[in-house]
Amino acid sequence: MTVSERVELIKFDEPKYLEDGKAVVSQRKEAEDLAKVIHDQGYSNIFLLGIGGTEFEFGHYEYLLSRMSDVDVYSVNAADVNTVRPKKLNKDSLVITASASGDTVEIVQAAKWMKEEGIRVVAFTGRDSKLGKMLDYVVHAPVVTGFCEHSYVLQAYFMYKLMNLRGDFDAYDRFADQLSEYIFEDLLAIKKKFEPIGMKMASELYDAEYTIFTGSGALWGETLLFSMCMLEEMQWIRCRPVNAAQFFHGTLELIEDKVPVFIVKGEDEFRAQDNRVEEFCKKINCQYVVFDASEYAVRLDNEFRKFIVPMITTACITGRLSRHYEAYTKHNLQYRRYYRQFKY
Repeated sequence: MTVSERVELIKFDEPKYLEDGKAVVSQRKEAEDLAKVIHDQGYSNIFLLGIGGTEFEFGHYEYLLSRMSDVDVYSVNAADVNTVRPKKLNKDSLVITASASGDTVEIVQAAKWMKEEGIRVVAFTGRDSKLGKMLDYVVHAPVVTGFCEHSYVLQAYFMYKLMNLRGDFDAYDRFADQLSEYIFEDLLAIKKKFEPIGMKMASELYDAEYTIFTGSGALWGETLLFSMCMLEEMQWIRCRPVNAAQFFHGTLELIEDKVPVFIVKGEDEFRAQDNRVEEFCKKINCQYVVFDASEYAVRLDNEFRKFIVPMITTACITGRLSRHYEAYTKHNLQYRRYYRQFKY
């Protein structure tokens, strides 16, 4: 894939992006070795533990792992798990979590009592972080800020190696080899293709009274991640994220002038639901935009594309569209009124 040098990404360090990508790829063996350790120990089910952005980022893994294997996979909110401990979560379970900061309050709290009760917790975090120091199973995240796709690639080595060891993903080695060789250069090229598209989207949407976001399937988590974490938290923009399946059971009545619809379209069987929302928007002639992951190519074999679609989506909308919103709103993505400003 040729990366055009004529497109300049605003507020983006290309060499650092690729350097961080190499750092992630260098962790492949560590992630795979840990997967082998966990597999040999055995486990009855998998709990993907997160909160906020982490929970949303795990969304596509819940969907894909459940499609690949008969192992029960649950995506759970850390605060809820601390409040009501699921009966199926026990010493035979495997808990997988992540924290860029390593001190996410709810995740640290959950990891503490789980370890005390002998429940295995694998964390993707800094080894020297608060979370990293308290757990026995840590995949050191060499890139802890900036880009979700770096986290996704590192997690993919572990998650899909587990599936391979279960006999559910025989082509894992070929997938991981291609992922390691191509993914970050391909995602950089995709970001450049999306750059003018993202700029146009942001120019049309940044000053809306509020925006309705819809998505489904493997990309529902990405829809939540962008609308809630990037726009609500980091841009103070009012959003209404709604699953495409639920769009027609309430939210459709909110569409009017200055209330645009943003449709995130995936490539799995749920795409029909995304198409239904788009056809409705065409029918009533409302303002809407579409991000369609199928418009962006990678060099991995097509059979592996389902694993890459969330990476493509987060690279474009979370990674780049947020920057264009920032350019138009003049609101720095790093500025918060309340989040992590004091104890609450």
